[in-house]
Amino acid sequence: MSDIIQLLPDAIANQIAAGEVVQRPASALKELLENSVDSGATQIQVIVKEAGKQLIQVIDNGKGMSQTDARMSFERHATSKIKTSNDLFSIKTFGFRGEALASIAAVAQVELKTKQADSDLGTLIQIEGSDIKKQEPIAVQNGTSVAMKNLFYNVPARRNFLKSNPVEMRHIVDEFQRVALSYPEIAFTLYQQDLEVFNLPPGKLSQRIVGLFGKNYQGQLVPCEELTPHINVKGYIGKPENAKKTRGEQFFFVNNRFIKSSYLNHAVSNAFEGLIQSDQHPFYVLFLEIDPSHIDINVHPTKTEIKFDDERTVYAVIRSAVKQALGAHHVVPSLDFSFDVNFTDNWTKDPSKKDQVDREYSYKSYNTPEFKKSSTSGWEKLFEGQNSSVKTVDQSTEEEPEVLTFPSRASQEENREFTAPRPEEESTGTTFQVELNYIVAQMSTGMLILDQQIAHERILYERYIKQLNSAQGPSQQCLFPPTVQLSASDFALVMDILPELHSLGFMVSEFGKDTIIIQGVPADIQSKSEKDLFEGLLEQYKNFKNELSLENRENLARSLARKSALKRGQKLTSQEMETLVGQLFACQNPNYGLSGNKTFIKLDLSSIHSFFGK
Repeated sequence: MSDIIQLLPDAIANQIAAGEVVQRPASALKELLENSVDSGATQIQVIVKEAGKQLIQVIDNGKGMSQTDARMSFERHATSKIKTSNDLFSIKTFGFRGEALASIAAVAQVELKTKQADSDLGTLIQIEGSDIKKQEPIAVQNGTSVAMKNLFYNVPARRNFLKSNPVEMRHIVDEFQRVALSYPEIAFTLYQQDLEVFNLPPGKLSQRIVGLFGKNYQGQLVPCEELTPHINVKGYIGKPENAKKTRGEQFFFVNNRFIKSSYLNHAVSNAFEGLIQSDQHPFYVLFLEIDPSHIDINVHPTKTEIKFDDERTVYAVIRSAVKQALGAHHVVPSLDFSFDVNFTDNWTKDPSKKDQVDREYSYKSYNTPEFKKSSTSGWEKLFEGQNSSVKTVDQSTEEEPEVLTFPSRASQEENREFTAPRPEEESTGTTFQVELNYIVAQMSTGMLILDQQIAHERILYERYIKQLNSAQGPSQQCLFPPTVQLSASDFALVMDILPELHSLGFMVSEFGKDTIIIQGVPADIQSKSEKDLFEGLLEQYKNFKNELSLENRENLARSLARKSALKRGQKLTSQEMETLVGQLFACQNPNYGLSGNKTFIKLDLSSIHSFFGK
């Protein structure tokens, strides 16, 4: 029987390796940027065309390579970073595996130009599919320029799996931001289609953060530093009031290498406990300095996963550093020891404090009707003003909710009038709110209890899905169109979902670099600020995108429904409550909300009788 095991050709082996190293254009950019940083460059320029599908070029002023090194750099497992196995435990450079350039050259057309400072001429090498097409001396500036053209040109199946240009560009921006953050002392520039996206001069970390994410980050940065014999933590965290619904701007760097770690992220979130809501995520850029012998970065080819030999200590140090930073800069809640509710003298002398005590502790007291002096007494008092909402605790301190708007009469007729689950179950017209949260509707056979926010989200979601399918969302023109400056990744995201935004009624267009202008918003949404509405929608969209695998239309309909639905604590009139009930049961799926929670429960008369043993 003949032998069947054979050694794969280098070209095929490189294509297999490229499957792990080069997953998309952003993966190739990451490898090229890290090589430029390792070369000692002080200026790095990135040129991108067609979101990296046509061209990604990285130009640096590093030390360059000799003619022999330039040729050897495209061989598999050829590297200048390590020489022995012991070097794996003291890695201080980005690259060390020697697979990046070989993998890129296997699935793209690559042109390398490089020159050392002490050489008169540089070297030009052109490779296509691991085959060298040209190698010759060339006059070129000091440093290295690597141009990767037509990614996956020889692997069409992989190219077909690439996303749209805005999506791929967003991944490119993410990788660029990570490398630019890790080395603020290096100047970075990024060009997309000959347009300048970033121009980052060398400077401090705080300046680099503002340059990448915008000027609004300037006022929310809190320095964080903790020095220990085992590990050092430095960087910045964001103030609690600036926390977002998405995890977008959260960065950990270990020895200047970006990593992903849900365990360490929990340490930061734990330090913010009590300062932000459970569904919010703080901003942070934290650098961890640790002896390379205590970590293992050779876990995955992308090198974004790291193993620590003592994760618990790292967790504790990070949590302590963030807590101290929050306390040192007075962003934790303070206790007012001058106000003690246990001593009545404090508030009897100050009427304002007495009112504060009454508001804050009113929920702890319960007065039966017979103890309250009023012209209305006994059981009649229990039902006085049942159609009006119940006053919540300290409503004056809460943000004024948005005005609830319901569709026009024409749209109500289109959605059909309310039809009860069964013909004999007709509403008696009695509806009221409980704690400005639940709507109680009396039926002939019992009553319905609705969660007003969940029910309204279901109504709006089905309406927006219909608009997206028909591409006919009504729009209200803005009297003074606002402009919104976005981060580069958010701008790319908006360009990706622009057709869906137009279908919903958002009239949005480009207005310069990373800036859009909002000329119209959906006609059935009333908002005090079109800018806040759009930014909130974008944050909610990114949040759903991280948690759920949904197509753009589904995600956008959910996001706008969640953003524009009436909130808990919002007072409704009897007519608005009845309209809400009617619209809910006109939906295709009135039983459940967007998160799978029930929109209503029904109590029939038999169930009510059973409560009283009848």
